[in-house]
Amino acid sequence: MSTDSPDLVIAKRLLDQLKLRGFQFRRTAPGEDGPAVGNRTSGACVDIIYLNGFSRDCSAWRRRTSSLIVPGDGLVVEHRVEGSALTVLNEVLTWTSESIDDCANG
Repeated sequence: MSTDSPDLVIAKRLLDQLKLRGFQFRRTAPGEDGPAVGNRTSGACVDIIYLNGFSRDCSAWRRRTSSLIVPGDGLVVEHRVEGSALTVLNEVLTWTSESIDDCANG
């Protein structure tokens, strides 16, 4: 993918928005285009984003920070998304972190 590709520009802007919302990203392998992991802990949720490539092998998931059993919700509540970087980043931007209910509903 060229460095001036519209999709790449959009992905960079989405990453900037996620950083403003509390995500911290780090490279998990050397190089400018090495895989990256982003995480955020806020409210009752832990959110993790894994970006392995631009068009595939990206994923994100959300889980409850507490291991307490909450009636009706079970032990661990997860929300997952997989696909391209744009798909994953767009979906994660819809996740709020205000309450346990938001974590449960993803």
